[in-house]
Amino acid sequence: MERLDHVRELAERVARTYGLEIFDVQFRREAPGWVLRVVVDRQGLADTQAKPGSPADSVGVDDCRNVSSDLGALLDVEDAIDRAYTLEVSSPGLDRPLRHAGDYERFRGRLAQVVTAEPVEGQTHFRGRIQGIDAGDVVLAYEGGRQVRVPLALVSRARLDVEF
Repeated sequence: MERLDHVRELAERVARTYGLEIFDVQFRREAPGWVLRVVVDRQGLADTQAKPGSPADSVGVDDCRNVSSDLGALLDVEDAIDRAYTLEVSSPGLDRPLRHAGDYERFRGRLAQVVTAEPVEGQTHFRGRIQGIDAGDVVLAYEGGRQVRVPLALVSRARLDVEF
């Protein structure tokens, strides 16, 4: 765990130089061997002044390549990992998980699926347009305009829906 924390610190340092932040870091044994998976994201909209879903708000192939190259070199210099591994750098994807209150503000207007640990208004699965956060509740709008308030504390998982 201590090693993973160190890797995360190094990854955060590299990501910041490209206006990115670390979304997730995983180091696990898989069929081909050890894989270090680093997921980078664009920094919050307050920092980038970009609209959600715009090219300025998304992580591109060049971003991943730059972080991979710089992070790989830094990990080697720091001798941060004591075994052979494959480094993978990617974005959270179009159906990215929503983890924090800021995500619901950042992706306001986008379609999302939310699952709760306990029923809210008799259900545990919700799908609607994110209206934001209000008084600790995720506010979703259904087609037709009806809204539902889901306490953020009850959300067990949530992700954006891919729209075409």
